Amino acid sequence: MDLIQVVLNKMIPSREHTAFRSGDTVGVYVKVKEGEKERLQLFKGVVIQMQGRGRTRSFTVRKISGGIGVERTFPFNSPSVEKIELIAKGTVRRSRLFYLRKLKGRAARLQSELVHVIEGDVAVSGADGALPPSPVVAE
Repeated sequence: MDLIQVVLNKMIPSREHTAFRSGDTVGVYVKVKEGEKERLQLFKGVVIQMQGRGRTRSFTVRKISGGIGVERTFPFNSPSVEKIELIAKGTVRRSRLFYLRKLKGRAARLQSELVHVIEGDVAVSGADGALPPSPVVAE
């Protein structure tokens, strides 16, 4: 079994993405090939689970499209995933959020905080949408 892991680690290159976890709202930019053309398509939803370990890790994102729940699983190291953008940090008490499949409308919303990216830094706003005060730099 260790030999298989060694071979996988050499074959699959590691890619760095934004840190996120279950309950967070993310936007996954996926490369879609239509004929000879290639474009990026945004899949925006809530991360309901993360599975695996190491280079074979993957995560599942759920969104509601036209009143129907759609789930899609993405490998972290997939060449078709261009980038993962953190939109909001969710406050959840478990790592697998399968109970969201049974809920509809307002009941399916998670308590979350918006994430603002300012010049490469990430700032999390509170429930009222206001940014936290900027730190004072002493000279």
